[in-house]
This record gives sequence, C-alpha cells and structure tokens, in this order.
Amino acid sequence: MDRKHNLDRAETFTFVNPCIRYFLFFFSFLFWVFSLLIVAIGVYAKVQKATDTVQEAFLIEPSAILILVGVVMFFITFCGCIGALRENIDLLKTFSFSLTLVFLTQLLIAILAFFYSEQTHDNLGRFVKKGIKHYKDDLDLQNMMDSIQKELQCCGWNNYTDWSWNMYFNCTENNPSTERCAVPFSCCASVPKETVVNTLCGAGVQNLDHLEVDKSIYPVGCADRAVSWIESHLLLVGALALGLALPQIAGIVLSQILISQIREEITSVS
Repeated sequence: MDRKHNLDRAETFTFVNPCIRYFLFFFSFLFWVFSLLIVAIGVYAKVQKATDTVQEAFLIEPSAILILVGVVMFFITFCGCIGALRENIDLLKTFSFSLTLVFLTQLLIAILAFFYSEQTHDNLGRFVKKGIKHYKDDLDLQNMMDSIQKELQCCGWNNYTDWSWNMYFNCTENNPSTERCAVPFSCCASVPKETVVNTLCGAGVQNLDHLEVDKSIYPVGCADRAVSWIESHLLLVGALALGLALPQIAGIVLSQILISQIREEITSVS
C-alpha cells in the first residue's frame, strides 16, 4: 500500500519537462557529432602535415588546435547528452560549469583583444610575417594567404613591400630568384573579363614607384583593410558573435533548468 502511494505521488509530482530534457539531449548530441568531425579533421591534418616545415610559423600547430578543441567539445557535449538522457545531476553540473567556463574565456579574450588592440595588432603582424616567410613552403598556407589578399584586396601586412620578408621575393641584389622584387599574383588588381590569371602580374613591382604600383596591384596592407572591413560589416560581425554565444548560453540555461526540475522531483518523491 505504501509503495503504491509513493508511486502515485511520484507520478503526481513529475517536475521534469520532457521537451527541455530531449531538446538539451539533441542539442548536445548535434555538437557531440560535430566535435568528432573536428577531431577527425585535426588528426587527418596532423598525419598529412607530420613533416611540414611550416609548423614553426605558428605558435601552436593548427592540427593540434583542432584536436584540442574537438576533444574539449566532445567531453562537454558528452556530459550534456548523457546527463539529459539519464537525468544525472552531476553530469549536467559538469556540462553547465564547463560551458560557462568556455563562454567566459571567450568573453575575456574578446575584451582583452579590444582593450589591448595595439598588442593584438603587433602579435598578428608577427604571425603574418612568419606566414609570408614560409609562403612558398606550404601549399595550404599559400592558398590561405592568397584568398585573404584577394578577398580584402590587399597586399602584405603593412603594405606590398612586406613581401621582401620572403626569400624568393626579397629585393636584395644577391637574390638569384626569378621572382626577385615581385609580389604574389593575389596582390594584383583584378582585370575585367579576364579568363586566364596572369601569375606573373606582380613581377618587379617592388622596384616601381608608387604611382605605377597603384595601377597594377593593391598596395594597401591587409591590416588596414581588415579594420576597414570590420568597421563596414559591424552588423555581420555582431551577428556572428551572437550566433556563437547563443548556443552556449542556451545550453547553460537549459541545463540549469533541468537540474532544478530533477531536484524538485527527487524532493517530491522523498
């Protein structure tokens, strides 16, 4: 009789909302699968680039960053999945705490980057300088830098003369390279209705005066262009930041609601 009474009482005081529970589960499961994909890409990149000489151009190897991010995401979303499915308070607490920590870390980095913009600019400049030096050493790095210069219509970090940092484009008299004093073709101004890309369009550009340079390439550095792009696309930048923050905030709020509901249900049963 007492057992029946307790069961009836438990059914009467069911506080856990199944919609919140399963939404949090599928939400976590989606990002759990995404984390496995990130780890797989990182491992593939690590295997393919195991002997890559361009690794020294980065403070941390990009493939290692992907693997680290994927593993952290896997741990957090695994706690969310199992915690929501099994109504496990400890796992949900771990999920909520980890997600909060990640969110606050991202927020802190954004604030520091804003208030220390000059230092951020200098650090990015050193990173780009290393990338320019190793431009010819790695095809993926080369394609990435070409894409940035094409999209932003820029050349180098400060200006086009930065390409002298590269041993092939260096303007010193003892440089035997056929590309001496040149810049990559991605610096060249687009020609209307051009069907075949002229990869030699930047030949000898660093020896020309500024008026002639303006006619053939984009002389402005990518640092200034990036700032201009951000200022003219503040709405898009804000939307991307919001799109990154909202899923994290939603995960934190839903997990806390679920924890509260589980506790209420446990209290009602006991």
